[in-house]
Order: sequence, then C-alpha cells, then structure tokens
Amino acid sequence: MTSYFVFSQIIMHLVPYKEKEITKLYYSIGEVSAMFSVNNSLIRFWEKEFDIIKPKKNKKGNRMFTPVDVENFHLIFHLVKERGYTLQGAKDHLKGNIDEAVSQHEIVKKLQKIKSFLIEIKEDL
Repeated sequence: MTSYFVFSQIIMHLVPYKEKEITKLYYSIGEVSAMFSVNNSLIRFWEKEFDIIKPKKNKKGNRMFTPVDVENFHLIFHLVKERGYTLQGAKDHLKGNIDEAVSQHEIVKKLQKIKSFLIEIKEDL
C-alpha cells in the first residue's frame, strides 16, 4: 500500500496535469544572472560566444531575454558549469548535437526533480 502511494505521488509529480506557471515574456539581465547566481558580465559574455542566445534590446539598449534564451542559458550552464565542458567544447557539442544536448539536459532536470521529491518523502517518513 505504501509503495503504491509513493509511486502514485511520483507519477502525479511528473505528469503535467496542473496549469502551467505564468512566465514572463522577457527577463532583464539582472533577473537572468540571479537565476544562475552569476555576474551580469558572464551573461553578456555567453551571449557573445553562443549563437543560440539572441536577446532583444529595448529603446534604451537594455537586453531583454525571452524564456527560450533562458532555457538556452540553462543548457549552456549545464554543459559548462555542471559537466565541465570548455567553451569551445560546449559550442562544438551544441553545433553537432543540439537535439541530443537538449534531451540529455531535460533528462537530467527530470531526474533531479525526482531525486528532490524522493528526498522530501524520505524526510517526511
């Protein structure tokens, strides 16, 4: 009975039955840098280095990042900071295998979500 409950909780946690979160259309460079706990300069540097990040600029010249840009930052952050790729290695990996890199990153995110959920269950027991 308990294992069924745990399994059903995991499934309910993973299945997107809830309404989607309200996301912003654009994020400022400060918001993006806060998401990753990095300096604004690193965000600007990666913007110049990687072709997949193309923020829009408003009349003042401020960068406005779309949710797609933020997802691309997640992918780059995962490759460079978590998997230890060099910048050139990350560029090469994204050029040759962007679909594979995205799917691997999605798998890692889901596994981390499952892990945190299981840890939360363990602490409740």
